Amino acid sequence: MKKLWLILGLAIGFSSCDFSKYKLVKDYDFETRFEKSGGKETGTYEEVISYYEKLAEAYPSVDLIEFGSTDSGYPLHLAIYNADGEFDLDKIRKSHSFILINNGIHPGESDGIDATMMLFRDMAGDSINSPKNTIVATIPIYNVGGALNRNSGTRTNQNGPKEYGFRGNARNYDLNRDFIKADTKNAQTFYEIFHYVDPEVFIDNHVSNGADYQYTLTHLFTQHDKLGGNLGKYLNETMMPALEDSLKNKNWDITPYVNVFNDVPEAGFSQFMDSPRYSTGYTTLWNTLGMMVETHMLKRYDRRVYGTYELMQSMIRITDKESSRIKDLRNQAKRQYLTDRHYNLKFEVDEENPSKRDFKGYEAEKIASEVTGGERLKYDDNKKFTKEIEYYDNFKVTEEVEIPRAYVIPQGWWQVVDRLKMNNIKMEPLDRDTLIQVEVYKIEDYDTSKNPYEGHYPHQNTIVSKSTEEVRFRKGDFLVTTFQDGARYLLETLEPTATDSFFNWNFFDTVLQQKEGFSPYVFEDKAKELLDNDADLQREFDQKKREDADFRNNWYAQLDWLHKQSSNYEEAHLRYPIFRLPR
Repeated sequence: MKKLWLILGLAIGFSSCDFSKYKLVKDYDFETRFEKSGGKETGTYEEVISYYEKLAEAYPSVDLIEFGSTDSGYPLHLAIYNADGEFDLDKIRKSHSFILINNGIHPGESDGIDATMMLFRDMAGDSINSPKNTIVATIPIYNVGGALNRNSGTRTNQNGPKEYGFRGNARNYDLNRDFIKADTKNAQTFYEIFHYVDPEVFIDNHVSNGADYQYTLTHLFTQHDKLGGNLGKYLNETMMPALEDSLKNKNWDITPYVNVFNDVPEAGFSQFMDSPRYSTGYTTLWNTLGMMVETHMLKRYDRRVYGTYELMQSMIRITDKESSRIKDLRNQAKRQYLTDRHYNLKFEVDEENPSKRDFKGYEAEKIASEVTGGERLKYDDNKKFTKEIEYYDNFKVTEEVEIPRAYVIPQGWWQVVDRLKMNNIKMEPLDRDTLIQVEVYKIEDYDTSKNPYEGHYPHQNTIVSKSTEEVRFRKGDFLVTTFQDGARYLLETLEPTATDSFFNWNFFDTVLQQKEGFSPYVFEDKAKELLDNDADLQREFDQKKREDADFRNNWYAQLDWLHKQSSNYEEAHLRYPIFRLPR
């Protein structure tokens, strides 16, 4: 009787369950194009998105979400894996860490696209152990326009796959130079995804160029001094060695990204400084542990894909094991920039303090080129070596800035305001016209690129002076406090001397041009009157003529200098239009 009741109970229980949302996995073919081709091909954009759609249909542990748009007109997709099937991220944020994997930023570097497809399938299908404390999310293909522009020739030096996408996006932007300036819809939609996930760890999958060596895998962690504090120390001293050890135990040697071009690595090389134009430089501004995977272009495609797979699996296991510690360190870093008085704005390689590393390379020599008649570099992969080299992975601060209490942004600079809003920066519009004492920067000097670069002619070597003035602001201008999670983002974009500041990316070039001038034949009389009524100005003028021959022999330069000392000179010229409230 007990057995009969048990059978009856089970029957009733099963009949009351709704299995319609679970399709049988056997209905789907989850073998990737990469696998079917014997490791020689990569999926098309349509095939990749369809693959994730089917994974999400078949497995309750996978979700697929569309976000925004890209320059191609297509949306970005975000696939999320959670073994528990919970996709309300706010519910699980306190108990879980998040990893965000970005693929296909350069679609010709397709290793991560194929590796991540297999990784999600294997996690969902329980072929590998699922993380318990970590949610894994991926953008399957970030550069949609480049993926649609499929070819078999533009990756000149790369050993497979057979066909692949193009580096430039639908408007020919290199998306890994666009994370701060956000000229593309891709970058603007990435902001939405990044802040939605708010990852503790970020991985961006690439293929490297530049030198030859034995490694299939190299890693490019964000520069630890730039990341700073205990978080940077953890990245450099714990996470990076843990990844290297994990891969070594799986017979996958790895070395830091070989940052050389047309030279030999054994001469020593520096770590790459990932400023905020790059993906991991941008994620650093949000205290995220970032790394690029850089597989080696000359290694077989299947080796590169499987190596990327193993690396991501190792990073997931490290993050899962260290989840609580990583979250604590990240929270500490966020609080640090709420209390610190100064911020390290610019860095350079510390050439006196290199690290030592064993490096597995190939012997190379310079020989005569049969093409140019000049000298060329030639590697011999039959001559392997392991040598201790100098790796310059320590950087020193070259410029710091005092962190203001807030910035004031006139509403006319809406392109800047829009980008801040895309990054969830909190700001308050002024409720009335008001006079505020602020710190004002004047642009004293800068250099400008002579060649176009990603749609801009960027500035560099920017020099400013600072004064304190009372400035009248209008109702609707924005007060932006630095006492928020986006403090680092604000400092890196709004401080004009920062490497990837909005100033250096040409957002404020209109203030560099003087709009009002003078007619010399009229201003001659005003200049005379100006000097007659100001003895100090007359002395300064005379001294400048004595000490500066070019000035002394240029009558227009003299009148222009006097005009700039007069009340006729416009205050907007060379005045940086973002203002600081000191602490």
